Amino acid sequence: MTDYRYQTLLLQLSEQLIHQNKMLVTAESCTGGGVAYAITELPGSSGWFERGFVTYSDLAKQEQLGVAGALITRHGAVSEEVAAAMAQGALQHSHADLSVAVTGIAGPGGGSEEKPVGTVCFGWSGRNGDTRTARVKFEGSRQQVRELSILTALQGLADLAEQSL
Repeated sequence: MTDYRYQTLLLQLSEQLIHQNKMLVTAESCTGGGVAYAITELPGSSGWFERGFVTYSDLAKQEQLGVAGALITRHGAVSEEVAAAMAQGALQHSHADLSVAVTGIAGPGGGSEEKPVGTVCFGWSGRNGDTRTARVKFEGSRQQVRELSILTALQGLADLAEQSL
């Protein structure tokens, strides 16, 4: 993860969180811990990264993050509603102040007409109750979808942290 885009976002995010004395938690599905990996590549990240959850299965989302099974059934695991619940659940099951959640279909299979391969949903949440979501359709290989998802997750965190100042 030596890509300058990661490094720039991570430096910005780390400065904001250190300045605010805040901690971060991640809840990931399709990125498989990639956001947490990118964060921990930065020396000193233990000062602002509290923990990460990798909840790849629906059951893991329910057990580790408290996402309601009915919510997954109603909207699907890849939905803004579930991403928001994952982000909120990560905060509830940690000591962090900000969270990010990522759930999507990285491919090459698993997509549908309604949710094609490359569909990724994000949730960002803060202890202040502010929760934001986004649904993005990325193009490219599985690796490209995952890398773009990590960048989008980090950018959303940096934006949320900046607005918390």
